[in-house]
Amino acid sequence: MTKLKRILASKTTVTLVWVVGVMAIWEVFAFIVAATKRTPINVLPHVWQIVESFFSDKAVTGKMTMAQLIATSCGETLSRAAIGFLIGTVLGYLLALLMNMSGIVEKIAFPYLMIIQMIPILGMAPIILAITGDIDSSRMVIAAILTFYPVSTNTLAGFKAVEKEKHELMYSYAATGFQRYIKTYIPFSIPYFFTGLKISAPMAITASILVDTLQGGNGLGCMLSQSLKGGMTRLVFWDIVVISAIIGILSYYLMGLIEKLICPYKRRGQEVIL
Repeated sequence: MTKLKRILASKTTVTLVWVVGVMAIWEVFAFIVAATKRTPINVLPHVWQIVESFFSDKAVTGKMTMAQLIATSCGETLSRAAIGFLIGTVLGYLLALLMNMSGIVEKIAFPYLMIIQMIPILGMAPIILAITGDIDSSRMVIAAILTFYPVSTNTLAGFKAVEKEKHELMYSYAATGFQRYIKTYIPFSIPYFFTGLKISAPMAITASILVDTLQGGNGLGCMLSQSLKGGMTRLVFWDIVVISAIIGILSYYLMGLIEKLICPYKRRGQEVIL
């Protein structure tokens, strides 16, 4: 009985229940939409139709099948999102360091961080494009901006969360500022840093897809926009929606996996040892 309870309470079982539940609700609405007369036609496909389309050898656009189209578009979108994510991560972490070292820098920079975060992506895209003058560069910049804020604010929170006792211990050892950061601040802030990464990784991907819908070119967002305009089968739209959701979820879990590899003490439920 105890073993059964443990299985039912496991993350795998909970995730499986959620997936099955979402698919069941999807199918219910698919049947409702199919039985409803709509003008213009708005089709919500069944789950099996979406899965089948991924393995179909029928050309969707030109000579490309659905799987080839999605793979090519994913490569375009994810490459730009990854570059922007890396740039935003590095700059966000460096700014957090500077804000923790200097209260003046924090007072100057933090309001601007808040303002940037409050600007909608759809309003930011034309501004960045006008500044950069290049579509691909603007997509990377927007992904970097959306990564920048969660990483910098969460890392700064980690720096400020160091216990007073740790500070006193380092002062008693006559540790230099560099040693305090290496031995105390940086190790202690790693879980906070990864919290920022878990938030920003899906956001960077979402931003890249949304900007694709506005600026054209190649990518998941561009294919999404074309399918909505009737340029190709509506299944392309739903396939991209599903793939985008899966990629976003996987990016979150990837950050969690990297965190476990870098922070074995967190996995064991131990504190950072100075």
